Amino acid sequence: MARRMEEEYDYLVKVVLIGDSGVGKSNILSRFTRNEFCLESKSTIGVEFATRTLQVEGRIIKAQIWDTAGQERYRAITSAYYRGALGALLVYDITKPTTFENIGRWLKELRDHADSNIVISLIGNKTDLKHLRAVASEDAQSYAEKEGLSFIETSALEATNVEQAFQLILAEIYRIISKKNLSSSESGAGPPEGIKEGKTVLVSGSDANNTKRQCCSA
Repeated sequence: MARRMEEEYDYLVKVVLIGDSGVGKSNILSRFTRNEFCLESKSTIGVEFATRTLQVEGRIIKAQIWDTAGQERYRAITSAYYRGALGALLVYDITKPTTFENIGRWLKELRDHADSNIVISLIGNKTDLKHLRAVASEDAQSYAEKEGLSFIETSALEATNVEQAFQLILAEIYRIISKKNLSSSESGAGPPEGIKEGKTVLVSGSDANNTKRQCCSA
């Protein structure tokens, strides 16, 4: 069954991970797609991605998650990769206030380059370092509500809420897709371009698996 889900899917959905360098984007990606965590993870150079297939409301969704370098010098290279993204996880480190303060800048860049209907979720990562917390959950929740974002805190190290974070955003994306498909069928038009099977990005799963370095398995 798992193999069948990898080969067959109803929708291909592109989701991007953005945020400052060092907030844990790569480990969130590896935890979700391969259930792995690297203690000595190096900064991402350019863009990396991986895929995972899962069920959302009875439909098979193939999530293609892109991880971009957070360093300033790579910003010009990665800005184009927002194209075609239906969802974005905006990640900060709960122990580093500057990474939360920079969320506004990342959000502006996202809204400047991505589709206006993109689903955005604010992610406070590294809850395993609760003794070093410097960003209150209440402050992040308040900011998310003000900006119309969903919000959840995660720990890629302890695998806390990582699965839930992706399930939430993919469920919201699917609801939007369903509404668009319903309105399209009622008007006699076909499915929206860039959403139905294989339309978002043409990249094979085997290529995706080769882009990431090997890590310790959990």
